[in-house]
Amino acid sequence: MTRPRSQLVCIEDTPMYAICSRCVRRSFLCGVDHYSGHSYEHRRDWIEQRIRLLSSIFAIDILAYAVMSNHLHLVIQLKPEQAKNWSTDDILDRWCSLYQGSPLVQRYCAGESLLPAEREAVSDSVQRYYKRLQSLSWFMKCLNEPIARQANKEDGCTGHFWEGRFKSQALLTDEALLSAMAYVDLNPIRAAMAFTPETSDYTSIKERLNPVFNLKKAVAQQTDLTALRSFKLPLKPLATFEGGLTLKTQDGILFHLADYIELVDATGRIIRNDKRGSIPASLPPILKRLNINIDAWLEQSQHFEREYYQRFSKERLRNPKAA
Repeated sequence: MTRPRSQLVCIEDTPMYAICSRCVRRSFLCGVDHYSGHSYEHRRDWIEQRIRLLSSIFAIDILAYAVMSNHLHLVIQLKPEQAKNWSTDDILDRWCSLYQGSPLVQRYCAGESLLPAEREAVSDSVQRYYKRLQSLSWFMKCLNEPIARQANKEDGCTGHFWEGRFKSQALLTDEALLSAMAYVDLNPIRAAMAFTPETSDYTSIKERLNPVFNLKKAVAQQTDLTALRSFKLPLKPLATFEGGLTLKTQDGILFHLADYIELVDATGRIIRNDKRGSIPASLPPILKRLNINIDAWLEQSQHFEREYYQRFSKERLRNPKAA
């Protein structure tokens, strides 16, 4: 018998989870449907954009992701400490990026004068939104629902698009975390959709190797799809690689980034009889393929996410309307 998600998710004990959502009725999230010949490749943008934007709105970090033909994988970390210093306006800015809010909340945001009882009602709403913005279930609802709605509109049908509740697996050890991340990042290679991590489109490892996420495009497209009302926040980077820390004390991922990339590359070379693809053994190691100086790479990897964040922040300052 299924159990409520609240009984399965415990932020204090298990903040990290591997997530999977799968489509029904042979529906294709992305890629080319071999039965109809129709291409749904453009949906890859929808889901990748939404993953990154929602992570910036919620107190949830993205450790790994992969967008496949009829399902998606995520490895996430619940980060309630990120929400501790949110003010009332911060919470409402985040929530109203996705939803209008109650009529009283709309009046508050418009700067209207409210009676004491009305302000108390707004405060209750803010507390409710505050909890939701730290919730894995609400994160997945906000991720999957607009995708299903738009896909059904494209397909000219109604009914369920997703197989059911998203599946979640708590990651209790360092080994489980790294295994889950490598599994997710290698999904396109195992499915013979790509030969190397650096060519695996719509995966977190490719985004880490070559950050190309376009915040302006993402906000515009999600707004056009009526999946986003506004976005006034800085883009949150993918979870950082800290290196040398344990699962209980780390703020990011315990590996160094360069070590993790080499781990994924080495794992991807292992031939599995139950999978269609692997990284060709004839290829040189990934850092050589990318023509990266090891010393420079190790230095860069220690500050990768910080530099990535600053690059988008500077772009936002140069052109505020673009964000």
